[in-house]
Amino acid sequence: MTNSKGYRRGTRYLFAKRFGKKGVEPLSTFLHVYKIGQYVDIKCNGAFHKGMPHKSYHGRTGKVFNVTQHALGVIVNKRVKGRILPKKINIRVEHVKHSDCRKDFLERLHRNEKLKKEAKEKNIKICLKRQPVQPRVGHLVKTKNTPLEVLEPIPYEFLA
Repeated sequence: MTNSKGYRRGTRYLFAKRFGKKGVEPLSTFLHVYKIGQYVDIKCNGAFHKGMPHKSYHGRTGKVFNVTQHALGVIVNKRVKGRILPKKINIRVEHVKHSDCRKDFLERLHRNEKLKKEAKEKNIKICLKRQPVQPRVGHLVKTKNTPLEVLEPIPYEFLA
């Protein structure tokens, strides 16, 4: 049998709801406030067919560029052959959620502001740039109390 080329091909488990998560959708899904410029994660909800994005956008993060009564306009990067193209898609709010991609950045921003304020009060110069993990400092290993072991392979024996 040949593969069908339908719009929802290969989404049997992708759009299925998790165990214990079936039933009526909570109202909080529809009452979230989305603003232009916010980042959202696209996660298709199989219970709602209207306004569902294509499966290629499932799991992507995009930026909101338009807000309507029931849907959002989202800019998502999509790889097409060798290029990455910004695609504008319209998705209903059931299929998106607020993204945590900026949470770490914003926490670092607040922490740095607090550190700057403390350093200014104490007249201390402070560097807030992130540093990659440095190599470990070199050291000598002492083998005075432990005898050295010589490892060698077991000789090969041909069994007839």
